Amino acid sequence: MANLLVTGGAGFIGSNFVHYWLRQHPEDRVINLDLLTYAGNLENLKAVETNPQYKFVQADICERPAIEAIFTNEKIDRVVHFAAESHVDRSITGPEAFVKTNVMGTFVLLDVARNTWGARKDVRFLHVSTDEVYGSLQPTDPAFTEENPYRPNSPYSASKASSDHLVRSYFHTYGMPVVTTNCSNNYGPYQFPEKLIPLVFSNAMDNKPLPVYGKGANIRDWLYVEDHCSGIEAVLQKGKLGETYNIGGCNEWKNIDIVHCICDYIDSFSGEAKSKRELITYVKDRPGHDFRYAIDASKIERELGWKPSVQFEEGIRRTIDWYRSNDEWLQRVRNQSYREYYQKQYKD
Repeated sequence: MANLLVTGGAGFIGSNFVHYWLRQHPEDRVINLDLLTYAGNLENLKAVETNPQYKFVQADICERPAIEAIFTNEKIDRVVHFAAESHVDRSITGPEAFVKTNVMGTFVLLDVARNTWGARKDVRFLHVSTDEVYGSLQPTDPAFTEENPYRPNSPYSASKASSDHLVRSYFHTYGMPVVTTNCSNNYGPYQFPEKLIPLVFSNAMDNKPLPVYGKGANIRDWLYVEDHCSGIEAVLQKGKLGETYNIGGCNEWKNIDIVHCICDYIDSFSGEAKSKRELITYVKDRPGHDFRYAIDASKIERELGWKPSVQFEEGIRRTIDWYRSNDEWLQRVRNQSYREYYQKQYKD
């Protein structure tokens, strides 16, 4: 039985991972640590909150005494570190929070783990990062491998690159049992609706404009969130210490093609005469917008036997169907009333 600390477990990917891990490893304890900033939503975890193997702790990963208490009291022997500020647009308007959480927060977690675990060999720290640390690709460039140099182009990706380097340094300097994963764009249930797919869906359903940067030509590699969870599982259990593993969906799509795909699927069930494509509105591109990301996931397939199982056409339908079936969740996130859930559930 492991005592697994999941940081950022109330966010999009983190909450999906908590659900996944408790299903796949019911004997393990999962301690979910989240500060519950704007994207942390405990409603994502209603289904497991009475599970005796699950515990939620509200704390800031930058607050060392709180992290030390969790490691000691909960006897933590595994860490999966999701907690991060992650939205590029927000990093452009307010970069300081990204440096604090993504760099200092990762440092605190690493240092507390090192001091708590000492020379133990039966422990592991998995750091979840992003393909954005590698910079941008041109249309004909080969996909990112783990050997690509770091060339971050936004405050967000620069802060994640910094945290990756800290993790690497703790392995080489202290022998810390760490592994790092760099993933491509995730999509699926529980994603905060400022991101492309849930934003397009929710606006289209309300017949609001569908904002698309530039001409929508930017390309991303899309990974269904449950595939990401299984990839992390493989690295946590079988990955070589000190190594980095790229986790990608092998699904490159132009942003405009994704918008068209969502519009066409909604058209198939909406019964409206006008196509949702008529709502597409091209807006000024954001500063430093990377043109293309693509992940070469051959290392994790070759060494650990993992590869994605969900193709984008299937995954996008699963995702939209989930949002259709969970409209109340979506509306509560959009009007921010989801924040009341913590007060009601944990503070009363």
